Amino acid sequence: MPEPVKVIIWDLDDTFWRGTLSEGAIEALEENLALVRDTAARGIVHTIVSKNDFAAAEAKLTELGIRDLFVFPQISWQPKGPIIKTLLESMQLRAPNALFLDDNPINRAEAQFYNPKLQVADPAELPQLAPLLRASGKPDSGFSRLEQYKLLERQQQARATYQDNLAFLRDSNVRIQFREGAAVLPDLDRIEELINRSNQLNFTKQRVTKDELQASFEDANLRWGTVRVHDQFGDYGLVGVYCLNQTENRLEQLVFSCRILHLGIEQFTYAWLGFPALEVQGEVATELNQTEQPDWITVVTQAQEAVEDDPTTIKTGSRLRVLLKGGCDLGQLTPFLQAFQLEVWEEFNYVNENQIPVHVEHTELLRLSRELPAAEQQRLAQSLPFLGEEAFQTKLWNHDFDAVVYSPLMDYTQELYQEKATGVKIPFGGYQDLTKADLGAQAAKYAQRRFRGIDEAFLRRFSQEFACVGQIAPAEFKENLGWLRTQLPPAIPIFLLNGAEIEVPGSGETGARQRHILMNQALTEFVTEAENCFLIDVRDFIQTPADVTNNLRHYQRPHYRTLAQRVAAAIETWQGQQLGHSAWADWRARLASRVPNKVRGAWEKLVK
Repeated sequence: MPEPVKVIIWDLDDTFWRGTLSEGAIEALEENLALVRDTAARGIVHTIVSKNDFAAAEAKLTELGIRDLFVFPQISWQPKGPIIKTLLESMQLRAPNALFLDDNPINRAEAQFYNPKLQVADPAELPQLAPLLRASGKPDSGFSRLEQYKLLERQQQARATYQDNLAFLRDSNVRIQFREGAAVLPDLDRIEELINRSNQLNFTKQRVTKDELQASFEDANLRWGTVRVHDQFGDYGLVGVYCLNQTENRLEQLVFSCRILHLGIEQFTYAWLGFPALEVQGEVATELNQTEQPDWITVVTQAQEAVEDDPTTIKTGSRLRVLLKGGCDLGQLTPFLQAFQLEVWEEFNYVNENQIPVHVEHTELLRLSRELPAAEQQRLAQSLPFLGEEAFQTKLWNHDFDAVVYSPLMDYTQELYQEKATGVKIPFGGYQDLTKADLGAQAAKYAQRRFRGIDEAFLRRFSQEFACVGQIAPAEFKENLGWLRTQLPPAIPIFLLNGAEIEVPGSGETGARQRHILMNQALTEFVTEAENCFLIDVRDFIQTPADVTNNLRHYQRPHYRTLAQRVAAAIETWQGQQLGHSAWADWRARLASRVPNKVRGAWEKLVK
């Protein structure tokens, strides 16, 4: 591999998995699942370019527990070369830093034709490539790089809903924070990394050693500063560095991360510094000028940024902040909710440091995150690999939002395991008693999925120390919801999503429909009695097996638009006035959700 691989672009059929999804069952390739998990934990980003039906492919990836590790998936029936070119532009990455894996040599040739210097490989080469890829990057157990690309993905999804890019920028609430003097010293490592690794937005390209950098901080003639950026989609962190030679009024360093490309940050910073002399070295992605100062960006101090993030300071007419908490499928609501005057925050299940998908929305786990001593949380997180170090963390207790949209479907699904020594109950799995399973077969199943730490010895110890007490009882579920209501400010409404009540042939979750009926009744009773709690009833439109995908908790994509509209309507009723709404944004979001199905017929004769 001539240049470091920063992104791997996967074909699906006969590449990521064995077989063709549209023709029937496929066989998961455990070595590929492990490769994605291992390399994502070293900062390599993964995406998909595949000729397939989006909904079916996404459902299969979700079933394999790997969907959350992919960003910007491009699953349609269109030619791959132009798609990859657009994809790399959207991800702000260069073709030489991308590796495209596809079993079809025609697709690989087409991809290279449209993307010169793109690295390509047949999946048969993966046994030789995998060790090199696993040695690439650097440890990123918290998947911070993946999270940055998810932020970029959210931003670009929202940008696509605007016909006017300037309107999008002004609605994005872009805030910039400059730090200078002693305030830059703690960021030495990040500054050195930006200067030496950034290229697209490195205007001076003056590389430095860490020792040289540290010494230059002490030069009174040099004005060092860092740039941090935050907008409605999230915190981009430290994304810029400048060094102004004050005697000569000349920039010796002006460098930015490409993650803020197209936000106007580079031009704004240059203007804020007073347009000093700048000798641009090499090619850069943005051309600066001596006149413009973007008016959609606001400069804030650290103290002001804290105030901006305080929900009590929200002004009339600004976007209400809504926290979506539940399964990752709720992410499909976000583009549709953003068509309304809402700022959407997300807290979904994720893959932990043991490469195990973790749901963090069960009410019992929420109680433990609030009531269990930190030392006990740490003990359980370390001893139970299916939890992990972040399992007890949640945004709920920050109160940094105006409303909560909460799906408690893991209470409907997961079993509770009670620790015999302490009585603590931990949710995991669903529709199966892990302590009574064939431990060897169960361990082999987890090993195939490359889950770390759940071997036969762990399962034996777990079965000795924990007893399965089954799914949470409806009465206890209602009690926990009542407790949750008391933990949030009374003025913050909770909009609760219930579950579908249909049979899903072949889902493997025996008794799921009956369980949903029972829990829906408990949820309805709670909402009837509770203050400032509201029910969003999915049973009105999820009524047949055709309305769901692989189980009764995952709906066909068009239904998420309906669900988003129900949520928005409920918020309007709660606040007593209509939300601002963009028909154009809604149309774009709807089109994006339907394109894979609409274009399938036109492209089904193309080479796979």
